[in-house]
Amino acid sequence: MTTQVNVHEAKTHLSKLLQRVMKGEKITIAKYGKPVALLTPLDPPAPDRVPGNDAGKVFIAPDFDDPVPEFAEYTE
Repeated sequence: MTTQVNVHEAKTHLSKLLQRVMKGEKITIAKYGKPVALLTPLDPPAPDRVPGNDAGKVFIAPDFDDPVPEFAEYTE
């Protein structure tokens, strides 16, 4: 649901509008009847990463960073 409010109302009732936005509502702020901004809830923050979460699932070959051999001719 999107509600439109004018700039004066947005300045006067910003705290109340933010409470509504935190509940999931979108608020359009208009100046002289023309929409100029949109208050929307932010996406929830990503969960903290846990080091070692993929331990034992990844294999890196011992020669992974060796130089690439030179080829005399490249063919597909």
